[in-house]
Order: sequence, then C-alpha cells, then structure tokens
Amino acid sequence: MSDYFITGGTGFIGRRVLPLLLAALEADGAQGADSTVFVLVRPSSVERLTSASADWPGRDRIVAVEGDLTAPDLGVDTTAHDLSNIEHVLHLGAIYDMAASAADQQSANVDGTARVIAFARERGAMLHHVSSIAVAGDHAGEFTEADFDLGQQFPSPYHRTKFESERLVRDAEDLRWRVYRPAIVVGDSVTGEMDKVDGPYYFFGYLRELGRLPSRWTVPMPDMGLTNMVPVDFVAEALVTLMRHDLAEAPPGTPDLGGEVFHLVSPHPQTITEMYNAIAPAFAGPHGRDLVPHRFVAPVVDRSSHGVIRTGRDLIARQQGIPPAILDTLSIPTNFKADKTFGVLGGYGVTLPDLADYGPGLWRYWHEHLDPSRHRRRNPAGPLAGSHILITGGSTGIGKETARQCVRKGAVVFLLARGADELAAAVEELRSEQPAHDGHRGEAYAYPCDITDSEAVDLTIKTILTEHDHVDVLVNNAGRSIRRATIDAVDRSHDYERTMAVNYFGAVHLTLALLPHMKERNVGHIVNVSSIGVQARGPRFAAYVASKAALEAFSDVTATETLSDHITFTNIHMPLTRTKMIAPTEAYDNAKVLSPQTAAAIVVRGIIEKPRRIDTPLGTLAQIGQFLTPKLTGRLHHQGYLLFPDSAAAKGNVESSGSDHETQAIARAHGVRDRAHALARPVRVAMVDSGARRVARKSLNRIPGISW
Repeated sequence: MSDYFITGGTGFIGRRVLPLLLAALEADGAQGADSTVFVLVRPSSVERLTSASADWPGRDRIVAVEGDLTAPDLGVDTTAHDLSNIEHVLHLGAIYDMAASAADQQSANVDGTARVIAFARERGAMLHHVSSIAVAGDHAGEFTEADFDLGQQFPSPYHRTKFESERLVRDAEDLRWRVYRPAIVVGDSVTGEMDKVDGPYYFFGYLRELGRLPSRWTVPMPDMGLTNMVPVDFVAEALVTLMRHDLAEAPPGTPDLGGEVFHLVSPHPQTITEMYNAIAPAFAGPHGRDLVPHRFVAPVVDRSSHGVIRTGRDLIARQQGIPPAILDTLSIPTNFKADKTFGVLGGYGVTLPDLADYGPGLWRYWHEHLDPSRHRRRNPAGPLAGSHILITGGSTGIGKETARQCVRKGAVVFLLARGADELAAAVEELRSEQPAHDGHRGEAYAYPCDITDSEAVDLTIKTILTEHDHVDVLVNNAGRSIRRATIDAVDRSHDYERTMAVNYFGAVHLTLALLPHMKERNVGHIVNVSSIGVQARGPRFAAYVASKAALEAFSDVTATETLSDHITFTNIHMPLTRTKMIAPTEAYDNAKVLSPQTAAAIVVRGIIEKPRRIDTPLGTLAQIGQFLTPKLTGRLHHQGYLLFPDSAAAKGNVESSGSDHETQAIARAHGVRDRAHALARPVRVAMVDSGARRVARKSLNRIPGISW
C-alpha cells in the first residue's frame, strides 16, 4: 500500500492534481485499492477541500490533515492519523505571489520546505518538490534540467526563495527526491479558468485597448522579449504522470534515490507579441507584429529599473494595481530545455496545448471573472440598472425620494432607518409603484438599523452582503439638525454629541464597514448629503454645520487614499429642503426651499456622475464671501442672526410661535424675498423651458472651483 501526502492541495494546481491522482489510483485496481491521499490543510481550509472534492470519483481516499507549513513539524497531530505508510510527499504548498513580502516568502517557501523535507525523510518517502523556473534567476542562455547554480542573480524575493528551497531539497541527506520546475502557469486550456490575476494577466486590460482598432489592421509593436507560459491542466497532468513514472516497474525494495529534475515548460518560448496575438481574437483585436527589435527595447526597459526613473515607474505601476516586481521580470532571458521531460511525457501521450488554441479562452475567462474593472462596466440598460445602492435615512424625505428615483432607474436599493414600521411602509410604497414606461424597475429592501451603533452597522452590512452579494454605492443621507444659538446651548453639550453621532460617526461607521468590500471589488462610490451650511456657515447651526464639515473632511482625506482603488466620494452641499428635519422651525414655514423630489434628483446626479462635490450658486457665493470679504460676510450673518431668532422648539416652547416683533421681522424678510422671486420668475421659467439653464450650468462647471 502506497499512501500520498500532499501540501497545497487546495491551491490552483493542487485542485487539479488531486482528482487526476485519484483517477490514477482507481485505474491501478487492486494495487492502489488501499492507497490514501492525505492533504495538509489549514483548519480554515478544511471546508474548502471538502467542497472542492465533493464530485471527485474516489474522493473517499482523501483525508484532510490539519496543519500549516509555517508551524513546527507542519503542525500535524501524528496521533490523529496513521501516516506510517506514506511513500510519496508532493510539495505544492508555497507563496506564488510576486507582491508578497520577503519575510512571508522566506517563511512559506524556504522554512516550509525544510519542514516538509524533515517530514518526508522521517518516513523514508520520496519528496516530489514543485519548484519553478524562477530558480534560473537572470541567467541568459540555455538552462537544462541538469543545471542549477550557474552564478545567476535573483530579481525578486520570489526567485531567491524558490532557488533556496530547491537547494535545501538537493542538499538533504538520505532523501529521495524529484524536482519539477513549471513555467508561468496560466489558466486551464479548456475552460480558461484561473484563480487570480498574475503574470501576463496584469496586462490584459491594456492589450484589450488595441481592440478599439480595426481587426484587419496589423499593429507595429516593440519586441519586449520572450516569456514561457503553460496551462494549469498540462502542469497537473504532467505532475501526476511524472510522479508515478517508472515506479510501478521498479522491483520491490529497489532503492530509488531520485535526483531527477523535470522542466514543465514550453519548448518553444513565446514572445510577448505572440502572447498578444493568441488572445486578440477574443476581443477582435488587430494582429501584432514586432517592429522594434529587442536589442533596442531592452536597454530602455533596463534603464527604467534604476534610480529615479524606477521610483516613478513603480509609483505608476502600484496605482495601476501592478506589482513592480512584475515589471522586473517582464521578459525571460533564459531558454529552458525540456528534452528529457517531453521524452517521458510523450510516452504517456501527454502533450502541451498550443497557446494559439487556448489563448482566447484565457482572455474570456479573465474578462468575465478576473478583470479588475468588470464591476465598473456600464450597464447598457442604464447607468443605475442593476446597481446596488444603500441609502440611510430611507424611510422619509430625501432618502425615500432618492430610493424611489433609483428604483425607477432599475437599481436595487437597501434602505436603512431606525423606525422599522415606517421603513417597512416606505419599502412597501416603493414596491407598489408601477414600472416605468421602459419596463425597467429595480427593487427595494428594508434594513432597520441604528447607525450610531457601530456593532449594529457591522451586522447590517454583513447581512446585506450575505443576502445581496455587494454594495456599489453608499448614500449617507441620515441626518440630525439643531438650530440653536451657541449661547443658548452652553448647558446642552448633548446637542453636539447627538448631532455628531448621526451626521458624522454614523456615516463614518457605514463607510468603514464598506471600504474593505469596495476595495476588494475595486469599485465603490460614497455620496454624502452634506449642507449648504458648510459653505455659508450661517448662525444658529454650529452643531449641525460642524458635524457635516467633519464628514466632508473625513471623506476628502479618504478619497485621496482610495483613488487607485476606484473608490470615490461626492459631497453634496444640499440647500434647505422641505423635510421633517426643518419642521420645528417656523421661520422656514414660508421659506423658499427645495422639495424632496428636487433634492433627490441632485443625489441621483451625484450617484451617476460622481463629481467630487455638488454646490449651488448661492453656496459658492457664500464661500467667495468668506474668502474675499470675511468681515463683511460676518456682519451680514450677524444681521441674519438678529433678524431670524431661535424657533419656539429651540427655546423649549412648543406652543409659542414667537413674539409679534419676531413675526413681523420674519414677515418683512419673506416679503422682500417673494418680491425678488416674482421679478425673477419670468427669466427663470424661460431659461428652464429653453434648456438654457442646463447649458449654462454645464458651461460654468468647466470653470475651476465651480460644481453646480
């Protein structure tokens, strides 16, 4: 009975090796009937292994062994399993990530290999070590299966750790071993399936842009050098075949010291232009042809990897989501020979698929499943069709109207509010509406939540993501307003605390809860319904304006940090709107304010267009006044403070609506305003009817500092 012990069984290659190995054991009949396949997995990956192997024939042979490459003795509890009959140890486990830290790669790739060597040697098992062509480093010229240390240098920690780990295997005493060096492993040649963006996949998005050109064209390209790619299914099949090669024919008890090395590479390295031509048919791209010889391109590429130029290059690469180490290994100067390997594989009928045949499948799978920009693509049905939008304060006012307009445009809306009954009624109202004339209609869901409770926010976000997969847009609309002079609030510090709890901390809780999710999806937009008060800084709103200003500052700073992650923010300096928030202030009863519908249209514009800010002419004028004539602006605000007193609610007198003097002052102010509006109304109506206002707004928005 020959048992197998495999590390990295849940990885990209391992998930393909295991079913092939099980099939081979089944084919062995009685000889392999009692063989067991032990798979080293972290406790957190046991379920992953169980799920992946559910449909594999012979999966009953698999036994999950909890452990870790970085733990002493691999973290294996030898009393829990009978590991005495292990004949073969296949070491696939490693960090295959050029962007990983040197310390992490040392721990997993080198120290982990040392532990696997000890494990195999203790049991007298043959170690099948999966190395990499990275061991060749920067060696230029031929590199055979017999070559190892030729004085090469290593351009990255990954190259160095793969070399060091293979050296440990080769130098280990009393160890039977075989080494396998795969080239750059890409997706499955049949399905195109790949587990992550790596290697050439980082450049697929840029190569796709050539698809904008007519496909009948031939595009001149620089010869960037050679690469070497093989599909994962070929690597898996070759590993299982070579791992079992000639073992069955060896007489029982015959010592096998191994010492064989196999190159799982393409015997004919591909140029980067050939790689492009292989995937181009998938997006109707033109044919590429090397025009600038590599001898001219190489010095330019080499110069970009030194000094100040490298610093700039690496900065740009990180902004584009490309690990700088990838640029250092863009082309491979080594010609890997694999005559022995393909001689053996040919006898078993194992062949390497042609890149030209499976290249389009690689691109299609990347486009559908891995393209970092796939979540940012425009839906042909409309800018909001299918978008998942979370809106706080969604049971009334601006929040409910924003949800209504988003649902009409085909969005899936999640409404948050504290009052469960009122929220449920709002959602029911939205669901009862008839679809728009174009037939597109979204959906609305209610999630009662107190956003001032960070634990409640975390639970709500987890629930939404579990039930609906993702959130594209967050609208921080919930707000609390207090109109009270500071001198009248000296004993009411709780006014400031409550306002900050909702307007600032509530919005921050939601933003922090969603940021990791948005970063993972490489897209997200956050709209803050702020206030024109942040620009005007009018009297009696110290608590409210301070909380909104704090949220804007938080968002502006965070936006500079998340730009490369395509997470954007919009601050809307919303004018006064007729909602329940202003109802206690009788001074606003006859004021000229926005309707919730108009305010919601501004929010929807912020969702669709994603500007950094949306202002109004009045708000911009107020900011200009603060900057150019601060004293005059302050005096004007003071006159307003004297003219418009605190409301009865602010004074704690809900029955009184103010003194006769105050009422008369307010009436006079409203009279002046009404006469001004009456004079301006014909002009305003004419501009709206003619579309001139929209044209004027868009034209003025081209002026720096204006966003109306």
